[in-house]
Formats: sequence, structure tokens, C-alpha cells
Amino acid sequence: MDDPRSVRISKYLAKHLRHSPERIGLSLDAQGWVPVEELLAAAARHGFRFSRAELAAVVADNDKQRYAIEGGRIRANQGHSVQVDLDLPPSVPPPHLFHGTVVRNLAAIREEGLRPMSRHAVHLSPDRDTATRVGARRGKPVVLTVDAAAMHRAGHVFQVSANGVWLTSRVPAAFLRFPG
Repeated sequence: MDDPRSVRISKYLAKHLRHSPERIGLSLDAQGWVPVEELLAAAARHGFRFSRAELAAVVADNDKQRYAIEGGRIRANQGHSVQVDLDLPPSVPPPHLFHGTVVRNLAAIREEGLRPMSRHAVHLSPDRDTATRVGARRGKPVVLTVDAAAMHRAGHVFQVSANGVWLTSRVPAAFLRFPG
């Protein structure tokens, strides 16, 4: 998705489906869904028109599969700062998951573990490469390894979103392996 218009639409979706739907008059349902027609109309009313075809292309071509369209509705797959229940069942995680971050965050993570911050859940990657890309958005990436199997045995609940991102409420520092 290198097309500047597609990137702009994707960022618009992230802002209004994950963080501030009310800014354009949208109301997400309890699971974060909104009718596609309502989204298109709200965007047009607020000066950013895009077509159903452009929307479908952005959803289909998004490298991280951030959005889902189902039965005339659309939602973000995860990453919300507004209250939603994605209605994801608990899942047994693989033995290890990964989290991409940057050096400046390591001291706080060593002390407090991983917290969701402004989001509903901590996001974990199924592989090191994905975590590296995630961390690189903020600078030189550092990849932490999460002992997901031990967390699960200790009673921590994991869910996996439609696009393969693993979610959990927090990751205590004892379950993290730091590089170097």
C-alpha cells in the first residue's frame, strides 16, 4: 500500500475506527463494528470522501490486515483506545511471542513489564520479523521474547485477532527475555 491516497485512507480509518469515532459522528457497536455506509457518509460530511471500492482495496491490501469488512460492516481488528469488546475467544499461545520496542522504553519495561498503555491490550507478534517491523516504527528496534507458554500456565489469558496479533492484558517482566 504505497499509494499516498491509500495510506491516507488507512490512517483515517485507524483514527476513526480505533481512537475517535465520535469526531466524525460515528458510534461503534460493542464489538467495534460500524456500517460501511455510515462510515462513508460520515467521512464525506467531514470533507474526506472515498468510495466503497477504495475502502475495500485499502482493507484488502493493508499489509497488517488492520481492518475487517463483514456483512456490510467494518471494524479495526485491534488497537482500540475506545471501549470495545472484540469478542475474541481465549486461545492457547505458541511457546514464545515477541514484542518490538525501542531502547528508550527498556528501563520501564524491565521494571513494570509490558502494559497496554492507552490501548485495551498488549500487542504481541507471532514472529521476530513482525516484532522488528513494529519496533522500527519508533526508532532502532529492540525485540523482546515473551515466554507465552509459562504465562499461559500461570493463568494469563491470550486472544488472537483476525490478523494474527496476539493480545493479553499485560506481560509481567518475569516472563520477558531481553536481548544482550
